[in-house]
Amino acid sequence: MVNTLFLPELREMLADHNEADLVEFCNALNPGRTAEFMEGLSNEEAWEVLQHAAPARRSEIFGYFAEERQLAMLQHHEPWQVAELVEEIPADDRVDLLQDLPDERVAEILPLLPLADRRNIQRLRAYAEETAGGLMTTEVAKLAQTLTVREALEELGRQASELETIYYLYVVDEDNMLRGIVSTRQLVSSLAKPNRTLGEMMESDVVVALVTEDQESVAEKVERYNLLAIPVVDSGRRLLGIITHDDVIDVVRDELTEDAHRIAAVAPLEDDYLRIGLFTLTWKRGLWLTILFFAALLTAFTLRSYEVELESYAWLVWFIPLIISAGGNSGSQSATLVITAMTSGEVKFSDWYLVLVRECIVSVVLGSFLALIGFGVALFIAPTVRGAFVIPFTLLSVIVCGCLCGATLPILFKRAGLDPALMSNPFVAGIVDILGIVIYINVARVLLG
Repeated sequence: MVNTLFLPELREMLADHNEADLVEFCNALNPGRTAEFMEGLSNEEAWEVLQHAAPARRSEIFGYFAEERQLAMLQHHEPWQVAELVEEIPADDRVDLLQDLPDERVAEILPLLPLADRRNIQRLRAYAEETAGGLMTTEVAKLAQTLTVREALEELGRQASELETIYYLYVVDEDNMLRGIVSTRQLVSSLAKPNRTLGEMMESDVVVALVTEDQESVAEKVERYNLLAIPVVDSGRRLLGIITHDDVIDVVRDELTEDAHRIAAVAPLEDDYLRIGLFTLTWKRGLWLTILFFAALLTAFTLRSYEVELESYAWLVWFIPLIISAGGNSGSQSATLVITAMTSGEVKFSDWYLVLVRECIVSVVLGSFLALIGFGVALFIAPTVRGAFVIPFTLLSVIVCGCLCGATLPILFKRAGLDPALMSNPFVAGIVDILGIVIYINVARVLLG
């Protein structure tokens, strides 16, 4: 929802070229609130307001705009103004923005940036997008291990304006090799001993991410060790940059969204739902729907192979939707629970036995409960009491089968190196549908002769 509180005043300031009030507006509020109050302005108006803020403040406010709006502004305004803004944006964020701009536009902006920034951008763009290198920022507090507490604070003061975060201070040697870590809190609390060196204070057992490591693995490390930032190193342990917790939150959100799409049998979307092209959206949904359609055809052919039995006992047909839905729903529940548990790291392949035991117990309890209800209904429909027993035995068997399939298949996919979310609810339901029909008819054969 657009916040219109300051819209009339902002437009009046722009119309009157009231520079003093526009400067005050840009600096008086939290950058996020400033951006929120500018949502109702057009991109041209918002850009004009931003020009009244100092470059550093301008980049802060700009960072709170939606990505689509950011790209539109970078695309359609003077290259020198864009370069001035891009220079102030954190290294990892500006690389992400430039990767989404057309190459010809990037070619106009890059020459206007300082040489050091150009080299940094080119280096970061060389890393694959979903790796630690593609996620990191090179703006990191690096200090020599020979510095004393007093010297370290003075050096930190010189570096602070160029750093994205100073939660952790990374201790390196003359070859930029990561030797240890000192927290800012630890440094400040050591002021009573100003001559103590960082080498004496640092913690040498540092959790790191390799520059080629997958971003999901990095997010798991940050979550497991409760870190605010994690250093990124190469194979020789040279410090290349850091990944901050806000970037990890974005990764977790993206991964959860991707898993949710796969669980629903939709190929993950590379863009927002409302921005992605209709043809692309149709393709990503239609591809899997077609596969599931052919899986459903197998169910139809399975039913056709039992045509004789179904003609002899027509009342069995009435319970087919019940049997199929009970098995499919139970399998989908198990698959969803196991996939989410594996995604969050709660369940690993080594836990497969425990998972199956739990699912066996739960499925027997659930199956018995639903079997009793089904038996009560079947007594009024089946021509004989013996025939009515087909329904509870089938329900119990199908629900147990569905739960075990739903729990087992994602674990097997993970073991094979595939995303367990690929074994989505519709796939599990399709498999259990076929098994349900086979179980149903064979139980009927046994009990009805």
